Amino acid sequence: MAMLWKFMRVAKYSKTALSPEVRVKGIPANSRHSSSKSVPSDFAASTPCSNTVELLGKAYPQDNYSNVTEKILCKVGKNLHNKKHHPLWLIKEQVKDHFYKQYIGRRGTPLFSVYDGLSPVVTVQQNFDSLLIPQNHASRRKEDNYYLNRDHMLRAHTSAHQWDLIHSGLDAFLAVGDVYRRDTIDNSHYPVFHQMEGVRLFSCHELFSNVKDGEGLQLFEQGHRTAHKQECHTMEAVRLVEFNLKQVLTKLMTHIFGDGLQVRWVDCYFPFTHPSFEMEIHFQGEWMEVLGCGVMEQQLVNSAGAQDKIGWAFGLGLERLAMILYDIPDIRLFWSEDERFLKQFIVPHIWQKIKFQPLSRYPPLINDISFWLPSETYSKNDFYDLARTVGGDLIEKVVLVDEFTHPETKKVSHCYRIIYRHPERTLTQDEVHRIHQAIEESAVQELGVEGRF
Repeated sequence: MAMLWKFMRVAKYSKTALSPEVRVKGIPANSRHSSSKSVPSDFAASTPCSNTVELLGKAYPQDNYSNVTEKILCKVGKNLHNKKHHPLWLIKEQVKDHFYKQYIGRRGTPLFSVYDGLSPVVTVQQNFDSLLIPQNHASRRKEDNYYLNRDHMLRAHTSAHQWDLIHSGLDAFLAVGDVYRRDTIDNSHYPVFHQMEGVRLFSCHELFSNVKDGEGLQLFEQGHRTAHKQECHTMEAVRLVEFNLKQVLTKLMTHIFGDGLQVRWVDCYFPFTHPSFEMEIHFQGEWMEVLGCGVMEQQLVNSAGAQDKIGWAFGLGLERLAMILYDIPDIRLFWSEDERFLKQFIVPHIWQKIKFQPLSRYPPLINDISFWLPSETYSKNDFYDLARTVGGDLIEKVVLVDEFTHPETKKVSHCYRIIYRHPERTLTQDEVHRIHQAIEESAVQELGVEGRF
């Protein structure tokens, strides 16, 4: 979610050509409240020449910003959140069902529209500028995002669609889709995951209709930004929007996880939106942050054509919710095609209680890799992306275990520990050795490091 933005040279090792575009059937829209326009491919990507990437039927010229790897491109169009009986689909459908039944419009139809087929290819303007993210903000870095070129990228959050949907005239909607970020490698982080964005806008009458003597209350004032509100919102409006947002999310979380859930709110302050909040839930003995949410920046709302309204937005990660609800220990399992995993989620109705039964736990194989960093700019995410490009989902975790600066040359050395473990079978030392050696060679060639192998 953009308003709680916390983003945590790409290697191109594999030379295997991508499969030609294959059309897949999308999930049909049952009404105007559910839009599932299909992304028209399974693999959906090809590289006809070194200067162009063809993705979802369009060609994107590459430039010095291009850093999307083939490993990532092959995930585009998979749409796990629309794959029936997949755990991410189950979570999405549960949230939809809750919103459809809990919030009804004046005509007796669901208040919230749902859009779960929006293209993951967006412009930089959609992903950042429309959300008022400053030009120098760290979240724009190549080290953290997948760029097709300087102007187009794979969306880093579903917030990239906020402005367009508000501009189309929507006051209440959920947007669901796959998002892409370069990040660390462990059992809870993956470069492709799925988010759900929620937005609700209120007119003055809608917000104050149930407030005693609320006729004289206003949404806006000629004020200034303080530590408690934006410059244009009245305090009464901010407090009511905040209360409504917290009520909506608390109801949603308790409906999914049960009444025994504990909810904690933490205020967060960012230069481009205020106030904002993080929501955490207490589940199975520990606090886990699952949501980012807050009162929307009025400049964004105004620019999208809803100048007379105020609103909130939230973003939640479907994998995070599914891992907690079903006790799934490894995020890589969501991409598994093993029937032992998938069959566990074929249930008669979406609210069926499911307790994930672990597959056989295969032993890990651990190897370290050390190298001197190049004098040019180096990012750990460059190495993580390279390792994932070469090793794919055989890599369970990569950890920087040692950092050393030579006292005379001042050169810096990194040592990474790579844990290999296949979720569905036992790996052999020989195949892991070949992969590890390929990572070493690729790091030298692609990142310019000096090996200490």
